[in-house]
Amino acid sequence: MAEEENEFEEFEQIDFLRDRHVRFFQRTLQVLPERYASLETTRLTVIFFAVSGLDVLGALEGVDRDVVIEWIYSLQVLPTEDQSNLSRCGFRGSSHIGVPHTTTGPGVAHPYDSGHVAMTYTGLCSLLILGDDLSRVNKRGCLAGLRALQLEDGSFYAVPEGSENDIRFIYCAASICYMLDDWSGMDVQKAIEYIRGSLSYDSGFGQGAGRESHGGWTYCAIASLCLMGRLEEALSQRELDRIRRWCVMRQQSGFHGRPNKPVDTCYSFWVGATLELLDAFQYTNFDRNRRFILSTQDRLVGGFAKWPDSHPDPLHAYLGLCGLSLIGEPNLRKVHPALNITQRAFQHLQQLQQAWGGAGAGSCRRQQSDPQLCL
Repeated sequence: MAEEENEFEEFEQIDFLRDRHVRFFQRTLQVLPERYASLETTRLTVIFFAVSGLDVLGALEGVDRDVVIEWIYSLQVLPTEDQSNLSRCGFRGSSHIGVPHTTTGPGVAHPYDSGHVAMTYTGLCSLLILGDDLSRVNKRGCLAGLRALQLEDGSFYAVPEGSENDIRFIYCAASICYMLDDWSGMDVQKAIEYIRGSLSYDSGFGQGAGRESHGGWTYCAIASLCLMGRLEEALSQRELDRIRRWCVMRQQSGFHGRPNKPVDTCYSFWVGATLELLDAFQYTNFDRNRRFILSTQDRLVGGFAKWPDSHPDPLHAYLGLCGLSLIGEPNLRKVHPALNITQRAFQHLQQLQQAWGGAGAGSCRRQQSDPQLCL
């Protein structure tokens, strides 16, 4: 017992190094270290981690928003004059294939140019975070590109050329439809059937039917159903209670994604946000979770790593920050658990949707008026 108390005291002395984390995300906006050069093809997602991380920290004032917004729009795959590439529209991850930089006019046909469902999701999120009004988003192209990615079983490819297809991309598709306030981009019922089929015997969700339960896939399933406004329709109360239990059991100090795996910073968000959406996060140990997350922060360059004494990276830095936000770390903005952006950015989205003439809630179930979805 004395040993546990000493460990508690040791971790309590670890400060949250806000200024170092601000500088970490500011550097991420400018350059990728050699260690992460392979992330260049998905740079839009890396930028999302950086701008959203700065938003959570309340430190967006140092970002040249206009420059970043223009760069994001330059990655939009626009319809050509003959509309022949509608099924390929969306946002690409970076300019690595050398398509001419343009933010206006018709698209430029390129045999290898197409949107990516995850990049479209993070692109739209980043625009909202930066205060853009989404007026230059080619909604018709994005939704057509999204429809072309859905398979008969309800899952989605990431790109029209074909890729893995699983529950992660259902989440991206649901988020895109929610943000654009238009669910014509997907067959919602087929997606729900795929999600239900991914529920495993132990009450977690896998990438698809018969696959191992995982904290990340469980988040994608629950968040998608919340965005659709179909959580309690798709899952019985008994199933929801068992999913809550499966998630609560993922905590050791921080959280892990699967039984018998080590704890990992990112699951403080993936599992924590799932429990928040299921109104069960309060049954976890916030102090132990906080101590673990803080043990993974890099005291020299900032950011958070997967584990203590390893290198920080943009994904774990951002999700570690979101994990701290969920447990109420002082001076951090609250995160919307289903969309994975700050509540401030979510309120901006609601204002835009109201201006568009919609209900301002984005859910495919208009009668659900609660802006917190299923909270």
